[in-house]
Amino acid sequence: MSLHAMVYTADGVERHDDLDTALEAPGETWIHANDVEPTEMKALRDRFTIHQLAVEDVLHEETRPKTEEYDTHTFVLMKTARLSQRDDVEFHKEVRTHPVGFFIGEDWLVTMSTTEIDVVDPSASQWTKNGRRFVNRGTDFLAYRIMDAIVDDYFDLLDEIEDDIEAVEERVLDEPDPQMLEDLNDVRRDLLAFRKIAWPAREAMSYLSRGDIPEVADRNEKYFRDVYDHLVQVVDLIETYRDLTGGSRDIYLNAVSQSTNEVMKTLTVVATIFIPLTFVVGVYGMNFTDTPFAMPELYWTYGYPAVMIGMGVLSGMMLVHFRRQDWI
Repeated sequence: MSLHAMVYTADGVERHDDLDTALEAPGETWIHANDVEPTEMKALRDRFTIHQLAVEDVLHEETRPKTEEYDTHTFVLMKTARLSQRDDVEFHKEVRTHPVGFFIGEDWLVTMSTTEIDVVDPSASQWTKNGRRFVNRGTDFLAYRIMDAIVDDYFDLLDEIEDDIEAVEERVLDEPDPQMLEDLNDVRRDLLAFRKIAWPAREAMSYLSRGDIPEVADRNEKYFRDVYDHLVQVVDLIETYRDLTGGSRDIYLNAVSQSTNEVMKTLTVVATIFIPLTFVVGVYGMNFTDTPFAMPELYWTYGYPAVMIGMGVLSGMMLVHFRRQDWI
């Protein structure tokens, strides 16, 4: 497991490779662990009395974001989200998530992830540049800053989805095709997957912002309320984009239905024109000649051309009528 230990003091930021040394140093301690190994994880659990169930929540990808209180700390599970290319298809991107666990103590913070994540990288300059701010405001403020960075990335993901929706909407109006319906369903599937992250994350952040958590100082509650407000915006945007994709799908289906109606109208006009013609040729196709009731036209010299001209005139009259009715 990769362990990073940072101690924030009034003089600046101290980095430590040893867990015990970091904990003994005065100041606010941040421990980040990723690529978990059982032995080192046990040392973390024993040192900070982290419950095994909370660790399992971080290790399982399907766990929803949440907030839980323990005797010595508060556990918050958040998830990073980004769009990435699928391996089994050429074009479609899907929402990929990685859980991040926050264990907030009185003067310490432990973050845990199953892989390296940029926004939770203690070596990044953003976490060392203003280190004195964290010692003055506590590790709960540091947790807020990391959570806020995770939520900010949600807006970047929504921007990408918005671009995909706009591209599909242009195709719906210009050149609707069967592939478009599949693309719309892919976008709706991404929004649904993202909603499963943002909605419980909003509830988890609400728990942190209403003053029920002893590890969150009163002066820092407003910052968690700000993250909560951002998550409310994210959820609202997800619902808006779902409505937009639903509207685009309806437009596509209406366009396909309209195209089918135009084809059916043309076929109906053609069939209507040929119905009387078929009747005429059917009548004159009855070759009953050896009977006094036979049609006299059969013996008329100009019978054939007269029938053909009559059918042509009848077809022309029907075409004129259909044109006046705007059927063709």
